[in-house]
Amino acid sequence: MNDLFGGFPDNTSPSNRGVQLSERDVELLDTTLRDGEQAPGVSLTPDEKAGIAEALDRAGVAVVEAGSACTGDGERETIERVTDLGLDATVTSFARGVRADVDLALDCGVDGVNLVVPASDRHVEQKVGSSREEVVETTADLVAHARDHGLWVEVIGEDGSRADLDFLERLAETAHDAGADRFCFADTVGHTGPDRAYEAVSRLSELGPTSTHTHDDLGLAVTNALASVAAGADLVHATVNGVGERAGNVALEEVAIALNHWYGVETVETTELYDLARTVADATDVALAPNKAVVGENAFAHESGIHTDGTLKDERMYEPYPPEKVGRERRLVLGKHTGRAGAKAALAEHGVDVTDDELAEVVARVQDLAERNKRVTDADLLAIAEDVQGRERDRRIELRELTATSGGAIPTASVRLDVDGDERVASGTGDGPVDAAVSAVREAVSDPNGPDGVADAQLDSYHVDAITGGTDAVVTVEVEMRRDDRSVTVASSDGDITRASVTAMVDALDRLLAAESDPDPATAND
Repeated sequence: MNDLFGGFPDNTSPSNRGVQLSERDVELLDTTLRDGEQAPGVSLTPDEKAGIAEALDRAGVAVVEAGSACTGDGERETIERVTDLGLDATVTSFARGVRADVDLALDCGVDGVNLVVPASDRHVEQKVGSSREEVVETTADLVAHARDHGLWVEVIGEDGSRADLDFLERLAETAHDAGADRFCFADTVGHTGPDRAYEAVSRLSELGPTSTHTHDDLGLAVTNALASVAAGADLVHATVNGVGERAGNVALEEVAIALNHWYGVETVETTELYDLARTVADATDVALAPNKAVVGENAFAHESGIHTDGTLKDERMYEPYPPEKVGRERRLVLGKHTGRAGAKAALAEHGVDVTDDELAEVVARVQDLAERNKRVTDADLLAIAEDVQGRERDRRIELRELTATSGGAIPTASVRLDVDGDERVASGTGDGPVDAAVSAVREAVSDPNGPDGVADAQLDSYHVDAITGGTDAVVTVEVEMRRDDRSVTVASSDGDITRASVTAMVDALDRLLAAESDPDPATAND
C-alpha cells in the first residue's frame, strides 16, 4: 500500500509521509445538494439548500454543485437562489449529455456545469443506446458549446471505474482538447478498489486536470479518494456526512481531515466541519451515527477508566487530533466503565468536590446504574453525589403544568412553571408540539426580573434515546444544554414525548441555575 500511495517510506511521521501531497493544491467539490439529495427519503427545501450552500462556503469548499437544472422549474429556482448568494465557491449544475441541459444551466446563472457522459460499455450501449464514437463526438460538441458561453466545464465519465481504460483515456483527451477544465474519474456504483482507482487516475492525470467521484458501496470511498489524489487528482467530489444513493458518497469531512491530518493537505477550514455536519443532518433528517468518524457523537467521547485517566493526563493519549480541529469538544462519558478519574473530573466540571470515600461510592453507584442498561447523564451523576454527601438541593425551576395541541393548523403549547417561587405562565407555537412547548418554556423563563441569563441557555443536542414497544410505549428524551462554559445533560422518560422533552429541558435549566448560584455545591452546608 505504501507503493500505491506514492511510495512513502515506513516509520515516518505523518508530516513527512505526506510531503509529496502537501506540495500540491487539492480542492473539494460538494454535491450534497444534488447527489446527496438522491438518498432515499431526502428532500431539501430551497431555504435548506441555501443554508447548506452558505455553510459550505464558510468552510471554504471550492465548488458547490447546486443541483440539476434539467430536473424542473422548482430545482432551477433553487439553483438560482444559490447563485444569487454571492458565494466565493464556484457554483455549478449537473447536466446530462444533451445541449438542452447546458442551456438550462446557463439560464440559472451558474458558473459551470458538471457534464456527465457514459464511459462504460454498459452505459454507452444499454443505458443510452449509443456507441463509443457517438459519445466522443457528443462530448466534444457539448464541451465546446459550454465553453463558448463562458462556463467552467467538468466532464464526468459515468461508470468510469468499469470502463475500458483505453476508451476512458480517449474520452478524457477529447474533453480536454475541446476546452474542458477537467475530467472526472467516476466510481458511480462504488465498484472499484484503490489499486484500480490509482491506475486509472494516474493515466487520466497525465492528460490534464483530473477529479474523482467515489461511492461507499464497498466501504472504500475514502480509500479510493485518497488513492485518486495520490495518483494525481486535485479535486475530490464528496457529500457532507456521506449522504447519497445506496451506501452514500464519500464523506466530505472524512476526506478533508484525512488529507489534513496525514498528508498535510489543506482543503477546507476544518473547524467548520462539525457545524456543517449538523446543518446537513438537521436538513436531511439523516442522523449522524454515534461512531461516525470526525462528527459522530462518540468521536471524542471517553468512558473507559483507562482511556479517561490517560486522556486527563495527556489529551493526545487516545485521540489522533484535538477535537477543536473540527469544531468539536472532548466529552467524558459516564457508564459501566467509568473509573475514579473520570467521575472526579466530571464532578469537578460542575463544581463538586468529593472525598476519596465519597468518590468510591459515587463510582460504584454510577456503574450500578449503567449496568441496569441506563444511560448515565450529568443530572444522574449530580443526584448520586448529592445523595452520597447527604445534601438536599432546592430546585429553582419546576414544571407545574403542561398542555400541548397539534390538531389545528399551528401546533401550540402552554406551560406553568415555578421559577424561584414565582409562578410563570406562557404559551408558544412551533413546527410541532415539542417545538411549541420548548418555545413556551423559553418564554416563561425570559422574564427580565427572573434568573439572570437562563433564557440564553442553548439547546446543544436533543434526541430520543429509547422507545419501548406496545400500547404502553415509553419514550426517553435526552437533552444537552449550555450556558456560557457550563453544560449539562439530562434525560427524562414518559409516555408522551412532549412531556418528556419539556421535563428534561426544565431539569437542565434548573441544573444550570444551581451551578451558577452555587459554584461549589459541596460547601453549601458548611
